[in-house]
Parts: sequence; C-alpha cells; structure tokens
Amino acid sequence: MEIILEPVNKPEDINFVFGQSHFIKTIEDIHEMLVTTVPGIKFGVAFCEASGPSLVRWSGNDEDLIELATENAFRIGAGHSFILFLGEGFFPINILTNLKSIPEIVNIFCATANPTEVVLLETGEGRAVLGVVDGSSPKGIETEEDIAARKRFLRKIGYKF
Repeated sequence: MEIILEPVNKPEDINFVFGQSHFIKTIEDIHEMLVTTVPGIKFGVAFCEASGPSLVRWSGNDEDLIELATENAFRIGAGHSFILFLGEGFFPINILTNLKSIPEIVNIFCATANPTEVVLLETGEGRAVLGVVDGSSPKGIETEEDIAARKRFLRKIGYKF
C-alpha cells in the first residue's frame, strides 16, 4: 500500500470539478447536463472506468479541455473518478447543483481553479481517492476590512446585489 500525491495539471485560470461516479453512463449524462444548463459552455470531461476494459471514457466540445481531462484522469487513475475542465469564463457555481443531481454522481471532491493535489491510496487492486489538497492553508483570520473587501468584490462581479 502506498499514499501518492498526484497534482492536477492545468492552466492557472481554468476551473475544474473532480468527483466520483459509479457507471459508464456518467460521461454522456455530464455532457448532456452541461450543454442544456449553460448554452455555449466549453468543456472536457473524462471518467475512469473501474471494470471491464477499464478505459478512460471522455467527452466534451473543446479539444484542449478534452486533452486536459483525459491526461489528468489517466494519471490520477482512480476507479470511477471523473474530472471536468470548464472553458475560460465558465465556473463551477453555475453547474454544480445540476451536476450533483445526476443519479450516477456519488461525490464531489472539489470544484476550483486553485492548484490542487489528489491524495491517492494505491493497493494491488487499484487506486482510491482519499481526498484533495485544494489551494493553500489560511494565512490569517478575516478582519472587518477584509469583510468589506469581500462584500465589494461579490457585488462587483454580480454574485450579490
């Protein structure tokens, strides 16, 4: 048994979702949900099949994002895990509720643009996801000035009024 840290390789500003599912139909259902939830969305998604031919199954509508998804999924290599990369200007907040409502989705480990490492346990049988390291640890506790800055930022980008 061995614990492995596998980084998610991606451009700095690209958002992604990493999770676990349980059925080969996952790829098609994620694709359909994305294009019906956010018209014009660009994405690439890959799913690590855990039985039978045990292939990395994939879909998407952007070649670069599909390549990112398949390369990362294959390297992470944990059965029934999936990784979804969103194109520039598309964000997890707009798709997470619908993603979590797909019957095959078991768990979402993270939805982020931060540098991320996947914590894996490797056995003779395969790999399991223990968790993720998403970004950095806190550097302090929010002050009143920080609260005001947070509120201004959320209103500036249109997420609060």
